[in-house]
Amino acid sequence: MPLFMDTHNLDAIDPDAIAGAHERDLEVQDRYGVNYRSYWFSQQPARVFCLVEAPDADAAVAVHREAHGLLADEIVEVREG
Repeated sequence: MPLFMDTHNLDAIDPDAIAGAHERDLEVQDRYGVNYRSYWFSQQPARVFCLVEAPDADAAVAVHREAHGLLADEIVEVREG
C-alpha cells in the first residue's frame, strides 16, 4: 500500500492536543482502509508530520476530516529507504 507523509503548519503546538488528534485518527482509520503509523511535531516552526499507509491521498485526508477536521497543508507520497 502507498505510504504518505502529510504536513500541518500551525500557529502553536500543544503536544496533548496533537496526541489526542492522532488517537482519533486511529479510531476512524479502519473505515477508510488507512493505517496512521506515526506522527512527529516541532515547536519552532510549529508543524506536525503524519506518516500514513493509505490506498490514496484522498483516503488519508478523509480520516483527518472525519476524526478532527485538522486537514494537512501538504501530503506527498514517500518511500522508505
